Amino acid sequence: MTRSKSAARPDPAPVRRRIRGLDAEQRSAQRRSQLLEAATELFAEQSFSGTSIEQICQRAYVGTKGFYDHFDSKEACYVALLEQITAQVKQRVAEVAAEVAGRDWSQRATAVVGAFVHAIADDPRLAKVTFGEAAGISPTVEKQRRGNRRWAAAFLDGEWASGPASDERAQRRRLALALATIGGMFELIADWLHHHGGARDDVQTLIDDLTEFVGVVYVGRGMQS
Repeated sequence: MTRSKSAARPDPAPVRRRIRGLDAEQRSAQRRSQLLEAATELFAEQSFSGTSIEQICQRAYVGTKGFYDHFDSKEACYVALLEQITAQVKQRVAEVAAEVAGRDWSQRATAVVGAFVHAIADDPRLAKVTFGEAAGISPTVEKQRRGNRRWAAAFLDGEWASGPASDERAQRRRLALALATIGGMFELIADWLHHHGGARDDVQTLIDDLTEFVGVVYVGRGMQS
């Protein structure tokens, strides 16, 4: 039985339209990136509450429909931005911690605290968005902030400890102390932003203050063990 030409050849795959070298998926990712960059600038310049979705779209050169293709609300945009910054900070801190693993605590503390500060302060906008804007926006944002603090506390406890706690109560005490320490560090950062505005020439001062604070807590922690 002879097969027809139409049966012998499969239908050609649809051609993905490319504009300026980008297909639809790539253009969507680019618009999302532009929106987050614009949101970073505007939230840092004029606060979360002082920024509208329309302003973000205008700064990003993206239409309002494009905004809602990616985010349900301005709050959702902020949460996505906070998640993006948090991921960058975690990666940088983890990389440096791996590089200094095995050294004594004072060396590791200086390196890890320095990595953390540079991750948020080399671009002053990031410190303003994460520490100057996050408090009080909404329960959803507060949940994200608390999750970030608990991650940081667990990371700090891992850097401090040489192994697991002896029992559940001891582990809770360790994590509570680490969480309180992280809260103190974040307050020092917020205070630095308020009084210095995130000036780059004051970054080393912030690193020194945080390192000394963490070191004092570490000594006290050892005395209570």
